[in-house]
Parts: sequence; C-alpha cells; structure tokens
Amino acid sequence: MTTEESLRPQSLMLTFLGDQVLGRDVCVYSGSIIDVFARVGVGEQATRSTLTRMVHRGLLRRRREGRRMYFGLTEHSAAVLRDGERRIWQTGAVNRQWDGTWTLLGFSLPESWQRQRHDLRSKLTWSGFGPLFNGLWIAPGEVDVSELVAELGLAAHVKVFRAHADAGMDIGAMIEETWELSELAARYEAFVRRWQPWETELPDADDALGLRLLLQAEWLRIIRRDPRLPVKHLPDDWPAEQAEKTFRRVHERFSPLALDASERLLDLVPVRDDQT
Repeated sequence: MTTEESLRPQSLMLTFLGDQVLGRDVCVYSGSIIDVFARVGVGEQATRSTLTRMVHRGLLRRRREGRRMYFGLTEHSAAVLRDGERRIWQTGAVNRQWDGTWTLLGFSLPESWQRQRHDLRSKLTWSGFGPLFNGLWIAPGEVDVSELVAELGLAAHVKVFRAHADAGMDIGAMIEETWELSELAARYEAFVRRWQPWETELPDADDALGLRLLLQAEWLRIIRRDPRLPVKHLPDDWPAEQAEKTFRRVHERFSPLALDASERLLDLVPVRDDQT
C-alpha cells in the first residue's frame, strides 16, 4: 500500500493530526507516527524530515518525555485542520445552495511583475477562481479575498465586486470555458475507481488506520481543488456526488477498525499547560 506520488507527506501528516489530535489536547509520539506512515509507504527518514519542517514552519510543537519526542498542534495548524474538517463534513463536494452570486476580481499589474502575477493567479485558482478574461477572474458565491490580496501586497492593484449574471447569460457555457471541468471530473472518477471496492471489503485491522488516512487525505486534496461550481449548471453526469458517497461509505466502514488500531498503535500524552 503506497501513497500517490502527488500526495505529499505534509498533507498526510496534517490529515493524521486532524484525525487523531485535533480537539483532544494531546501530543503523539514520533515513533507512532513513523509506524503508521510506514504502513502507507512513507519511509522513516521522510516522516522525520516532515516533522522537523513542520516544527520550523510553526505547524507543530515538540515535547520531550524522557527519551521520547512527542508532537502536538499549534494554533495555526489547528485552524488549518478545522477548515479542512468543515470542508469535508459540512461544505461537501456538491454545491446545491448557490444563490446566483459571483465574486469578480479584476487586476492590472505592471508587465515586469511576472512573479507577482504568477503568485496571484495560483492563489486565485486555489481559492476557486477561474479566468473569465485575462485580468478578470470569477468564482461562485461570495469569496473573501482580502487576506489573500494583502498577503501578496497587491491591494492597490486589485478590484473586487459581487455580481449576478444577466437573464440571458449561458452560465453552463461560461463555466465550461473558464474551468477545466474534464480534469476535475477525472479526479473524482479516479477516486471512485480507487476506493469503491472497499465499500464491500474490509482491510486487515492494523492497516485500517493507514488506509483511512490515505482516504481522507486524497479526498481533501480533491475537494480543496474544486471551486464548488453550482451543480445545476454542471453536466448531468457530474461525478462529485458519487465520489462523496463513496468517501463517506468507505470512511464509515474503516472507522471501527481504525479506532481500534489507533488505541493499540498510538502513544499519546496530554498537553501540558506550560507546553510551548
């Protein structure tokens, strides 16, 4: 059992901590993490390097108990994980509640600002925007981009509006021209092919924790790349709903075994009040 090439160890680590540590005021022993990650094809050195990098980036904090090192969440990583939790269990993959509102973002940058233009486009894509025209990007719903724009230092070069399409506008055609629907659909279809067999199968008890970790990390990666376009304007065979059903069924099937495995395999200690 191995991770997909593009599923980074940090993504797996955050998923693991969100599953086992978030909201519990505990820290987990590095050896436990190494053991679980080895079961999904991540080597010890890669796991240790990921832990070290995440400490340096303010995503984890360390605590030594005797000869053992334990890792817990920081406020930053807890906020990231709570957002992921909302995205999986509350927001979901299918947007049925769209009220017709679009967020429009226009920008004009000097020709020499190639890096700033690339960074802005990357962050807009990550936030669900697509390029309506060269300097005009659009996203469904009301998207707050103030933090994104401020972080890049581009507030003076960006204008943001809320808008509704005219009655005669072909929104479905606009969506197909603006977003790579075939690429997004292919991700959902690949997810179903990979995980649907587990709707009727059960893994070995000690593999369940690692398998559920992979399941959640892959699912979160897909839905974070999904701009949540209004489903009524997507193709009739849009695969997001089937993929979400597969995710929930397999997660429910793995969970009792994963819980049992976590109790046997993980060494956890309470967070101390003086922990920094």
